[in-house]
Amino acid sequence: MNASLKCQPTLRLTLHAETAADLMTPNPVSVRETATIAEAVTLLTVKGISAAPVINDAGHPVGVLSQSDILVHDRHEADRRAVSAEFYQRADLGRRSAEPLPNGIPADTMCVRDLMTPVVFSVPPDSPVQRVIADMTGLRVHRLFVVDAARVLVGVISALDVLRYLSPE
Repeated sequence: MNASLKCQPTLRLTLHAETAADLMTPNPVSVRETATIAEAVTLLTVKGISAAPVINDAGHPVGVLSQSDILVHDRHEADRRAVSAEFYQRADLGRRSAEPLPNGIPADTMCVRDLMTPVVFSVPPDSPVQRVIADMTGLRVHRLFVVDAARVLVGVISALDVLRYLSPE
């Protein structure tokens, strides 16, 4: 049976923004590098976001913490715990959750800086959108941080932010 597929004309999209400042979400939700993982999980869950910039005390981005970072860590911990199942058979299950795990790290005090991806890709607010798109695609990242002249975080551009400014010609 011969079936011919009719090709649709190519849809051209136009990006209706000129600079990073036009695309960014200003004053993004961020997490301090000294926050606990439990606090970060709560923040991501309550805000309904998949990742957050990690900032230091000066407000400079020092990394990003994503749900994936947390899940990968949790998976590695599950694998490690499976090996030490004997410990749990002898464990006092009545102990408090903040007491150290077998590796010596208290369960609810591990810091965000210990799990975050310590890489920061950023652009200044006046960067042309062509640079933003080139950086995101070239670096294969889902978000870029927007920083001012003092390197303080002022915004975030996600792939979804870019899509919001696209429309057919």
